[in-house]
Amino acid sequence: QVQLVESGGGLVQAGGSLRLSCTASGSIFSILTMGWYRQAPGKQRELVARITNTGSTNYADSVKGRFTISRDNAKNTVYLQMNSLKPEDTAVYYCAANMVVRSGVRDYWGQGTQVTVSS
Repeated sequence: QVQLVESGGGLVQAGGSLRLSCTASGSIFSILTMGWYRQAPGKQRELVARITNTGSTNYADSVKGRFTISRDNAKNTVYLQMNSLKPEDTAVYYCAANMVVRSGVRDYWGQGTQVTVSS
């Protein structure tokens, strides 16, 4: 069974930092793209950042210069370092991964982790 498990969310004051982690486990042949999405109350889920297996990254305009995505391929883990957090960053953050598994190429999602930024 393939799964993604996130950690690192929490409550932080504006201007503070948090680091999210997400580890993939199970019968995985390879991991292609990994990324982070977020969904605030009453809003649609949106891309925050993603990184390919070759290290190429892209970010939402709203987080450029504040957030950094990275991955450790040996650990099947993706990280999101979030600095200079703003109240508008408050959301549930979801990890996603495009992986090659026994049945082919599939997309997987984590369960989500809450990030709350107080003003």
